[in-house]
Amino acid sequence: MLRDQLNELLGPVVSELGYELWELEYASRAGGGLLRLYIDSPEGVSLEDCERVSRAVSATLDGTDPIPGQYTLEVSSPGLDRVLRTRAHFERFAGERVRVEMSRPVDGRKRFSGQLLAADDQQITLEVDGGRVILPIGDIHKARLAPQM
Repeated sequence: MLRDQLNELLGPVVSELGYELWELEYASRAGGGLLRLYIDSPEGVSLEDCERVSRAVSATLDGTDPIPGQYTLEVSSPGLDRVLRTRAHFERFAGERVRVEMSRPVDGRKRFSGQLLAADDQQITLEVDGGRVILPIGDIHKARLAPQM
């Protein structure tokens, strides 16, 4: 899968610059694709950080040419309502509020909003409406932080 190939190729490039490759999205479209990288660091991410990563990633992509045809590269911060996809993402934000949309219903529901209590390789546990719900990671369609402003 192209997404996995790009993660393998670009993850080390981003890491060598001192950032974490938080998320990678690729969408092919008429007239060219869109490759979007979200980077993070403990100090936060500035515009200069995004430009630095963009230059390094562009050089790597130009040298290996893994994406067929034309595409646009965007590099940005994951933001306050960042996507959560991996066990490491969920573990890092245990205790925080999240919004989760499932591919299949769990207890008759597809959407959950609550406090993330725990995560392991197979599932996450949320506190929702005063109770606990266990959601299989493999069935999560979308998950994001839901910071309270």
